[in-house]
Amino acid sequence: MTTGLTELDEATLVARARDRDPAAFELLVRRYQRRIYTLCLRMLNGASGDAEDVAQETFVTAWRRLPEIQHEAAFGSWLYRTATNKCLTLLNRRKPTSELNEDSAPQDLAHDPARAAGNTAAMQALSVALRRLPPPQRACWLLREVHGRSYQEIADLVGTTPTAVRGRIARARAELAEVMKPWR
Repeated sequence: MTTGLTELDEATLVARARDRDPAAFELLVRRYQRRIYTLCLRMLNGASGDAEDVAQETFVTAWRRLPEIQHEAAFGSWLYRTATNKCLTLLNRRKPTSELNEDSAPQDLAHDPARAAGNTAAMQALSVALRRLPPPQRACWLLREVHGRSYQEIADLVGTTPTAVRGRIARARAELAEVMKPWR
């Protein structure tokens, strides 16, 4: 990797990656891979294999479509939109599943004591409740509450209006609050 590449801002890295600089693109992947994987993992109900596949597909698509990105600063939003859409497409293709097996929980908890400590009954209940939300509600809730995206950005990511996003998040919050009452 070129010395000093890590100090470049995102817009410069995107511009260099668009010019087919693999080192610049690799650095962008490293900056975003954990966030994109985490979004996919939560969107796909903890199915780590599917989340890995969708995250990888997102970055492959990004490499192929980099020349289409007009504003370098929009790269992160574009990645989130691409990953969200790929997750929703995968979920729409699946048949609804009954209760998910607890073995589908992320396996890396044993390697991260802080995350393992947070894996209590309340967290398991929240995880189950999230899985039961309709995918569009889950996407909006995760993008807002976990990834800190604005209502407008979420609307752009999922292809709807900010008002619809607010409604989806409100319904998701109400359902989650109901499920989490025993842990208040």
